[in-house]
Amino acid sequence: MARPDTRDYRRLFLEDVPLMDMRAPGEFAQGAFPGAHSLPLMNDDERARVGTCYKQRGQAAAIALGHELVAGEVRERRMRAWLDFARDHPRGYLYCFRGGLRSATVQQWLARTGVDYPLVLGGYKAMRRFLIDNLEKAVLERELRLISGRTGTGKTRVVEALPRAVDLEGRARHRGSAFGQLPGGQPSQIDFENALSIDLLKLGAAGDGPVYLEDEGHMIGSVNLPLALRRAMAAAPMVVVQENLAARVAVVVEDYIVDLGRRYCERFGEADGPAEHRAKLRADLQRIRKRLGGARHQAVDEMLQSAFEQQWRTGDTTAHRDWIASLLRDYYDPMYDYQLRQRGGRVLFRGSRAEVIAWAGGAAR
Repeated sequence: MARPDTRDYRRLFLEDVPLMDMRAPGEFAQGAFPGAHSLPLMNDDERARVGTCYKQRGQAAAIALGHELVAGEVRERRMRAWLDFARDHPRGYLYCFRGGLRSATVQQWLARTGVDYPLVLGGYKAMRRFLIDNLEKAVLERELRLISGRTGTGKTRVVEALPRAVDLEGRARHRGSAFGQLPGGQPSQIDFENALSIDLLKLGAAGDGPVYLEDEGHMIGSVNLPLALRRAMAAAPMVVVQENLAARVAVVVEDYIVDLGRRYCERFGEADGPAEHRAKLRADLQRIRKRLGGARHQAVDEMLQSAFEQQWRTGDTTAHRDWIASLLRDYYDPMYDYQLRQRGGRVLFRGSRAEVIAWAGGAAR
């Protein structure tokens, strides 16, 4: 029995239902849903030509051109991809931008082969609207609590240990600081918002209780926190993680030297990765040069370069502690302390990382 088409967007996202996206690759790149697969009816050039035809000669001529462009071997190749997806994902659905002609066309072509595959009514536009509305609703209905603390206290580790938390930096693929860019780049703004809304939707479906988020500014790298979320976070109560300088330096070494170094080697290879890693951190340091002051910047930069030279010779990362401690103590700590004084949210609890995790009901790690 054929499955019906659906408008149950909530179920699609809660159950991570596989989705076949008929939109052109350029549309998909601007914004998509986690787990959606780009299997377009037309590529960007074909879509542009059909659009121009529609404007100049009307709908009938545009449809005829579309059938002309997607014919023969082109159509057969794309049909094979759609059929493979339908076979591999029997619970899935297909959609285009508005759930209109493109998705209906593919649905009809599949049906002629004996494959009844349902579509999402309203398409991408309706699903996107659902997620926007859900995010705005969720931040008003949920009690948000912010994990705050100085740089290096391991706030992200706390978020990862809590069952009712959203990892904003993880979703942004950025660690939130001037040094936080990761190889591979960040998601589009729309992709970030879609994933965040789905996270909140799933937490809401899982039951009541506070939702923990890491305390962030308006932007995480190149992506913006949605306005509704920023407003809710501005008034949210805080849980402050406190660790001594040595423990914080150890966290930064692990994240920005060991882990980031591994990522650069995976991306650029063992030969070029280390140099790319150092160049990246030096460029990040250069971006805060004006705020550091010329003399302090030069001193930190020299320590950074020397630490990498020692690491490359001996494999020892100990020397990185010096420049990291200097930045934490003289740059990041005063900035954080000032920002904390400007916050309106009350402090619910202060403690070490382990104490905060225990207080918030997380799993020790």
